[in-house]
Amino acid sequence: MRRLFGILVLALLLTVIWLGYGLLLPISPDQPKFVLLRSGWSAKRIGKELKGAGVIRSANAFAVLHYFNPHKSLKAGEYRFEGSENAVAVRDRLARGDIYAHTVVVPEGYNMFDIAQAVQDAGLGSAQDFLKIARTDTSLIHSVDPQARSLEGYLFPDTYEFTRTQSMHDIVAMMVKRFQQEAKAIGLSENVHSVVTMASIVEKETAAPEERPTVASVYYNRLDRHMGLAADPTVVYAALLDGRYRGTIYQSDLQAASPYNTYKYAGLPPGPIANPGVASLKAAMNPAKTDYLYFVAEGKGNGHHRFSSSYEEHEKNVLAYRRGQH
Repeated sequence: MRRLFGILVLALLLTVIWLGYGLLLPISPDQPKFVLLRSGWSAKRIGKELKGAGVIRSANAFAVLHYFNPHKSLKAGEYRFEGSENAVAVRDRLARGDIYAHTVVVPEGYNMFDIAQAVQDAGLGSAQDFLKIARTDTSLIHSVDPQARSLEGYLFPDTYEFTRTQSMHDIVAMMVKRFQQEAKAIGLSENVHSVVTMASIVEKETAAPEERPTVASVYYNRLDRHMGLAADPTVVYAALLDGRYRGTIYQSDLQAASPYNTYKYAGLPPGPIANPGVASLKAAMNPAKTDYLYFVAEGKGNGHHRFSSSYEEHEKNVLAYRRGQH
């Protein structure tokens, strides 16, 4: 009996040492470790993933810990581990749902190709997968713009926090939802397709907020006079869609038979060419009252432009710009 008791005490002591080693002794990874835990996984499976990543010392000890604390469920998601933590602290983080979020910054004027690359760079999936949804899933915006050919223009510029448990569709849908929220806030509910298309051109033409209503007036004045918009950003976008953009505009681009080529075809292009922010949307909704038909960069590197009502005046401004470049 005494021998059996001694064996039990020894087994208990070894168990305590094993649990102490597996649960209380921290690990200090030499670099940040990322672990993605899927919904529906058991504590044992989660423990194996954590052990395989070098985050905890014992998967079995981790499972035992969770068995005696079943009231706290472990949340699925991606977790980042750095610094010194033991298995108890790791489990507490999983119970809190301390999920790692990837930041995606979408500046005003980014097009869907730019955003797709930003999403890929954030480690959230491939640019191709993003573009496939952005180009085809127009049902996300049909209630606002039934004419939409893609989601270009409706992927609202903002700073987003996404997790790897979100699908690419979820990511795109969140950007569209932000557009819908902002459109409602500024009262954009009529002629949405035309307004967003115009706003996207304005966004690409000037980075100076105070100029945007004036730039919008130039293009509206051109439309009223049945003049071509002759907007360089639309030519660039046409080349992007065709996969032939080479970093600058060539004569062949100006002759391209694309409906987005506003040098060749009159009127607005078929849809937005980028994703405008609130200032450009407001400018397209409420353009300045001017008789301007032309504008050219000032040439001082300040992002501003010189506006003119006649071609002769415009030619003088162009000459001044060219002189300023030398």
